Amino acid sequence: MKRYAYGWITILFFLFSIVGHWLFGWYAYVDEAVQHGQPAQFSQFAIEMGRDTFENWQSEFLQLLWQVIGLAYFLYVGSPASKENDDRMEAKVDMLLRLQAGEKADRIIARLDEQYMRTGGHAKPHGHERRPVTI
Repeated sequence: MKRYAYGWITILFFLFSIVGHWLFGWYAYVDEAVQHGQPAQFSQFAIEMGRDTFENWQSEFLQLLWQVIGLAYFLYVGSPASKENDDRMEAKVDMLLRLQAGEKADRIIARLDEQYMRTGGHAKPHGHERRPVTI
């Protein structure tokens, strides 16, 4: 649960907001029906609230989802528009290690790559918990 706390909190916020939206929408719908002298019908309410909910999701929720998920995906695959300049910096550090460590350099670089999960083409989080690489 601890690893996915952000997701659980987001789900709770979503559920709280959707229940609140429909609950207060029901109160407003009943009030409007009473003002017009008509009985409140859940089927009509569900159609109206469904339309309002999806209209809101289309303009806000889906746009935000595309921005977050789309940008995260393109950053992950390393598109030229989102690529950071870490590769150049890493190449310079590798060269400095080779100059200083000599024959041990490739072994040190390989252990650093393994420790910080730089193998397989993509950096992954949570590589900093391990103890430092020793020469």
